[in-house]
Amino acid sequence: MKEVVKSDQAPAALGPYSQAIKVRGSTFIFCSGQIGIDPLTGNLVGDTAVEQTRRVIENLKAVIEAAGAHLSDVVKTTMYLTDMKDFAAVNEVYATYFPVNPPARATVEASRLPKDAKVEIDATAVLP
Repeated sequence: MKEVVKSDQAPAALGPYSQAIKVRGSTFIFCSGQIGIDPLTGNLVGDTAVEQTRRVIENLKAVIEAAGAHLSDVVKTTMYLTDMKDFAAVNEVYATYFPVNPPARATVEASRLPKDAKVEIDATAVLP
């Protein structure tokens, strides 16, 4: 009933989970949370939430495209920030990736994220 989605253009999972799952017989793609890890080096990119957000969304984009969809097909995201003071700056970067009909979204502050990242975003998309 489910198909594992994997992209070499996004970092490998840090634990026992898949980058994304495509549900057979439906159009849904469920993407695990991504942090700002460079898939080539395995290192966290940048010191700021803005720098990390760019890499996070590029990672999500790679996984979504490996599943056969595009960022424009994302219907819901959840964004986790370690400091809500970064919300406005992260929102500016986020908006450049979703300029038209942005997905529904929730944003929460988390006390800590893997590798001490400042931003993590997960997504649900639909196949076109």
